[in-house]
Amino acid sequence: MRLALAPIPYYWEKEAVYAFYETIRDTPVDVVYLGETVCARRHQLRLGDWLDIGARLRDSGKNVVLSTQILLESESSLTHLRQIAENDLFTVEANDIGAVRLLAGKKPFIAGSYLNIYHARAVALLREWGATRWVVPVETSRADMSHLLSARPEGMEMEVLGYGRLPLAFSARCFTARHHNLPKEDCRFGCLSHRDGLSLKTREQEDFLVINGTQVLSGKVYTLLHEIPVLEEMGVNVLRINPQSRYTPEIIGLFSDAVARRIDVHEAGGHLQAWLPALPCNGYWHGLPGMTYTAPMASMAK
Repeated sequence: MRLALAPIPYYWEKEAVYAFYETIRDTPVDVVYLGETVCARRHQLRLGDWLDIGARLRDSGKNVVLSTQILLESESSLTHLRQIAENDLFTVEANDIGAVRLLAGKKPFIAGSYLNIYHARAVALLREWGATRWVVPVETSRADMSHLLSARPEGMEMEVLGYGRLPLAFSARCFTARHHNLPKEDCRFGCLSHRDGLSLKTREQEDFLVINGTQVLSGKVYTLLHEIPVLEEMGVNVLRINPQSRYTPEIIGLFSDAVARRIDVHEAGGHLQAWLPALPCNGYWHGLPGMTYTAPMASMAK
């Protein structure tokens, strides 16, 4: 089972993005997804910058994928989408059906989780159009994954989120701008002030949500670290890690050690606690509400 690093969902300064991916070059992650997927107003990096970062990562042995924006609202966004789809350097992750339309029958692509593919027939159709891997929606349970894996067409890989805040929803409105009492068109790029999004808590001061511009993320951190043996036995091909501003290389290394059996997953879970930015959750895996957490038993994790 290979490891993948999802695109940075947050808005960071250009220098910080370059520095982050310099640290990723030396990690054991196999696939790196690049690009701005959340908001078209985030212009710290242009397509040329992402291609430059991709070339550096490819030179260090990484498989680089360019991810498309999830919610398209303007002609300029469509133009940017076409440029990504037409690039001849890297594979593309299609995150909306318009991207699929541009890629279908022309070149292999990755079907992103935001396509919301839950049915085996839809997976087969994407394979016919040229998809070589699909990222399962984050709310998919273990039982549903097993069913999809048993019916997947030849040549189609499955990728599953293994760590990170859960992407829950997108909106045409900007939640961060609203928090600062600003209109979306004059947001003053408030996202730059929140490197890991803006945390929202309940009245009981429990982690609830994280707002990230037009995106809403889970307040808790999804982790399937303890389920790595099960995921491998099921036949999952790629395990995805969502980035955070701190400890991402360490988390990648820990997951890599667990996949390679250099460390027991129960012991690895103890190490992970020090790098979690919030409480863990794994409810969706068990077919429960996503924000719940079922602690693994030591005997079952070995």
